[in-house]
Amino acid sequence: MVIETEQDVTPAVLAAMANTPDARLREVMASLVRHLHAFAREVKLTEPEWERGIEFLIGLGKLTNDSHNEAILASDAIGFSTLVCLLNNGTVGDSETAAALLGPFWRLNAPKTESGASIVRSPTPGPALFADCRLRDNSGQPIAGAYVDVWHASPVGMYENQDAGQADMNLRGNFITDAEGRFSFRSVKPAGYPVPVSGPVGALLAAQRRHPYRPAHLHFLFHKPGYKTLITQVFVQGDPHLESDVVFGVTKPLIGDYRLRRDTPPASDVSGEWYSLEHEFIMEPGEAVLPNPPIK
Repeated sequence: MVIETEQDVTPAVLAAMANTPDARLREVMASLVRHLHAFAREVKLTEPEWERGIEFLIGLGKLTNDSHNEAILASDAIGFSTLVCLLNNGTVGDSETAAALLGPFWRLNAPKTESGASIVRSPTPGPALFADCRLRDNSGQPIAGAYVDVWHASPVGMYENQDAGQADMNLRGNFITDAEGRFSFRSVKPAGYPVPVSGPVGALLAAQRRHPYRPAHLHFLFHKPGYKTLITQVFVQGDPHLESDVVFGVTKPLIGDYRLRRDTPPASDVSGEWYSLEHEFIMEPGEAVLPNPPIK
């Protein structure tokens, strides 16, 4: 088809892709082209703006490596990751624990950790946190033998792969639920932190006059054959950024009950204030598929 006007471009591209054998790829790409072309027409996109957009995408690729995924960060910062998550996992957690973003910092092969043990693997200042968790199905029965990954940022707001001062795999652990579906661990109370702002995502946030902060949270990933893999977060109640999470990841069911304690702690090396967290997670039957880790 010879292009005569701008109105000819969209049908020409759609016609060229019409014979794609994969039906789902054909559907997705046709919709993408229609919406992308409609976007350009709606905002009357200029050539310099198109060039800046291409430079933005190139910048995402340049800053994505084994320890940082700028592309996922960009998806998070415009709410796209949360939207896809909620479209695929429900919005209110009626039958399962509400899902949340995997985030750009999950790693495979976290150290196997006995229930009740610490995931603090190098000196990490901050109030002690003792978490006692239970995993069940949507009929209330415990789920035993499930693989559980736990990870979080340090109280200075950095994951261990970002911070040369932390030991490898600090604040990460892999647990197996017991016959009652329980697992527990010791850590330090998480803190809120800014997402990395040295790249194109940071420049975009600055241009939009948005803050870069995530509220404090723990990450959890549950995996067991016969159950839909559950990826979620448990946020600290009262965090000042709960309602303005830079990646739009907070939903009401994900706000936990981190209790400030002044009584006798569960460990003799803890003095002063400490925190406890009791939380129940629910998995539903489905396909057990581990995601691709965003970093190695």
